[in-house]
Amino acid sequence: MSRDRGPRWPRRLDRSALIAASATALSLTASGCVVVHGEREVLPSTTRAEAAKALQQFTSAYNAADKAYDPSLDAEHTTGALAAIDSARLEAGRANNPDGNPSHTPLELTDAKFTIPKKAGWPRWFVADTKANKGGDARWLLVFTRDGLEETWQTAYLTLVAPDKVPEFRTDRDGWAEAVPANSTDLAVPPADLSKDYTAYLKDGGKTFADGAHTSSWRELRKKRSIRPGLVTQYIDEPLTNGDYAPLALRTEDGGALVFFTTRHFEKQTSAQGSSVPTPSKDVLALTDGEIKQSLTMEFVSNGIALDPARGAGDGEVSVLGRVQGLTSAKGE
Repeated sequence: MSRDRGPRWPRRLDRSALIAASATALSLTASGCVVVHGEREVLPSTTRAEAAKALQQFTSAYNAADKAYDPSLDAEHTTGALAAIDSARLEAGRANNPDGNPSHTPLELTDAKFTIPKKAGWPRWFVADTKANKGGDARWLLVFTRDGLEETWQTAYLTLVAPDKVPEFRTDRDGWAEAVPANSTDLAVPPADLSKDYTAYLKDGGKTFADGAHTSSWRELRKKRSIRPGLVTQYIDEPLTNGDYAPLALRTEDGGALVFFTTRHFEKQTSAQGSSVPTPSKDVLALTDGEIKQSLTMEFVSNGIALDPARGAGDGEVSVLGRVQGLTSAKGE
């Protein structure tokens, strides 16, 4: 799996690389057999039946991994941001509970609605909008991707969104959705720039993003936490845009797009001379390299989902609808 190089402080989690592959699909016509090249022809990413099967396989693998606290059990079914978050969570869980997860409750995903874009080239991908037995009333939106016909469908993004915030998608007469190119200029922010613009906003503010829990409120919270008696907290935010972290976008009915994107965040806590950093949880300690003497640096990966309006529409502000963040590593000094 390809990753952005992101040294700042801590180590990186190692993940297996995906080998991109091109393949061809065969379609039969009345005149005979015609070879349709998947890398050139505009085709639905998958069938609805195959999408349902991929969701079921992911859920089974996820539950097995969660029950055993064994990241190898769902590694074949996750990639990108979700893989980084999930593997670290399982690694920490296994370190603290070698015999498995004592609080395991199987995840159940129901009422699945599949939005499948019609597109050319790889990766092919689709979105599953589901109800879950966890997370309250929020809808679970999962993005599945693969790089060839023989590849396993893998979940790259998993975000939770309020039911009334999930937009209507533009579809053709056969019900296939429209994938928006990463470099599209008909949106307020091209999907390729969303991660970069979001991390810039977290640092400096601005008018690109609408106020909300994951924008203005998060900036205010971090500001309050940055300086406390005896403790200084520093933040560094980085975009993640390459390989399995590439943004994916679907055209909405109003001409905008729903964009899935990834960011990386560092939080460094440094204690004043004579005081100590607050004792982290067992899960943080399980992912920490080095001895925590005067500072602790934590690395997080976040997968977000945003409504990106059509260029010139309304106030032009991007709304971040949801964000799932997980600790991936830490370093004590």
